[in-house]
Amino acid sequence: MLLHNYLEDFANKTPHGVFSEFKSRKLTYHEANAIANQFAAALKKEGLNKGDRFTFLSKNSDEYALMYYAASKVGIVPVPLNYRLADAEWEYIINNSESKIVICRSDEFVERIHGFKGNLTQVKKCISINAKLPDDSWTDFYDWTQSQSDQNHQEDIKDDDAVYQMYTSGTTGRPKGVIIIQSNVIANINQVDKYIATRIPVPKNLLVAPVYHAAAAINHFGTIARGGQNIIHEDFNPVEVAKTLSEEKVTNTVMVPAMIQACVYMVPDIDKMDFANLDHITYGGSPISPEVLTKAMGAFKCDFGQGFGMTENVAVLCFLSFEDHKEALEGKPHLLKSCGKPVEGAAIEIRDENEKEVPRGTIGQVCAKGPQVMKGYWKKEEASKETLAGGWLHTGDAGRMDEEGYVYIEDRIKDMIVSAGENIYSIEVESALMEHPEITDAAVIGVPDEKFGEAVKAFIVTKDGKELPQEEIIEFCKSKIASYKTPKSVDLIDVIPRNPSGKILKKVLREPYWAGKDRQVG
Repeated sequence: MLLHNYLEDFANKTPHGVFSEFKSRKLTYHEANAIANQFAAALKKEGLNKGDRFTFLSKNSDEYALMYYAASKVGIVPVPLNYRLADAEWEYIINNSESKIVICRSDEFVERIHGFKGNLTQVKKCISINAKLPDDSWTDFYDWTQSQSDQNHQEDIKDDDAVYQMYTSGTTGRPKGVIIIQSNVIANINQVDKYIATRIPVPKNLLVAPVYHAAAAINHFGTIARGGQNIIHEDFNPVEVAKTLSEEKVTNTVMVPAMIQACVYMVPDIDKMDFANLDHITYGGSPISPEVLTKAMGAFKCDFGQGFGMTENVAVLCFLSFEDHKEALEGKPHLLKSCGKPVEGAAIEIRDENEKEVPRGTIGQVCAKGPQVMKGYWKKEEASKETLAGGWLHTGDAGRMDEEGYVYIEDRIKDMIVSAGENIYSIEVESALMEHPEITDAAVIGVPDEKFGEAVKAFIVTKDGKELPQEEIIEFCKSKIASYKTPKSVDLIDVIPRNPSGKILKKVLREPYWAGKDRQVG
């Protein structure tokens, strides 16, 4: 099975079934496949061949949803670009990927790319979809609303051919291009499907997380793999999300916890809305607090699941099931601190610095093996060998596994705080802080300390910006964790900086404290 086969199969089986709804436009499976054929032909017409790269820059749209399938048909590799990055980051990724064309959707993105177009070393042409052209050096992509084709331009695609090249978030340095092959994607679609297929035979999914991100991409692919429909939102707006989930009879969606929290706290009268068709919401990127989960379950009246993984394994390595979430609220709250158990076909080992598996309950590096693990990093042979040493994906996460096989992520290994010779995992401190009834978000870092080497520093966000005495917060933490782990200082801030995946940008928080000093980690 190849990614585009799903689209082609349902174009034959259910040609009039709805593939997507974006704004006022609906596409059937037959129309979607025809447009994907035309898209694939246009890529070939631009001189791209199997294995060539192109950059795609857009917010969520039906063109974006179709782009992956069109590229898969001809083996041309898309580089989905995070539209929230800075221009210099865009320039680096476009050049590093050796993209031959750049396709933009929106006037804003066209203008920004145009500003540094002269620095793009491999790009032969910049192309616009539905945007103004700054000059003759740009061209329009084909008008797919007028020209559709049943002619299939498919190449001889193999299981080990690249299907996309997605870049890591780059919180610890330059982002790396992760090469995901066809068999990786198909494996992860099937692994996730084990949890969902019996619940929703034909899903009607709200696609609101950005599709340049791994979790949103697998959510999209999984929907099409079962002949379902994606209702696509260009941006996240909590009021519009709740309205769509209610009025459009959506069965499922994927969001990060911050999105869920925004919905339950910012949507007026959400408790009175009808979500009768909503079966479940899956989240990822970070754990969810018991308070937010309880409130969300009460509002949406549906089940919740958590997927854990990284770009290097398509999307999902572990899954905290719908049943696990119910048990967590019925007397096992510790489960909410877990990211679940390995999905079928994947293996997780917790290892020490000598690559030896540690006893259950002991913290070490989370290492994974499975058919969804990447081929490697684009043109980074040493980094690929290091990350995939011994055939195992070394995630860089410090974690543990309990006797029941649940995995708990304690921290990024490079984020570990070493204070007076003791290892302190910031996630453990953050979890303690999040138990305070007035704290809505928290981040913990290590800062320089003459006596202890590093001291624990906390940043908190409170309800309505309420001031909380530092001493009160420290004493509260002492009731939850060992004294040596508790923050030595606490700052109240408006918002915790996060990347689009929901991960805390600890590098941003550290910079004022570590400038000019040796320790600089992401």
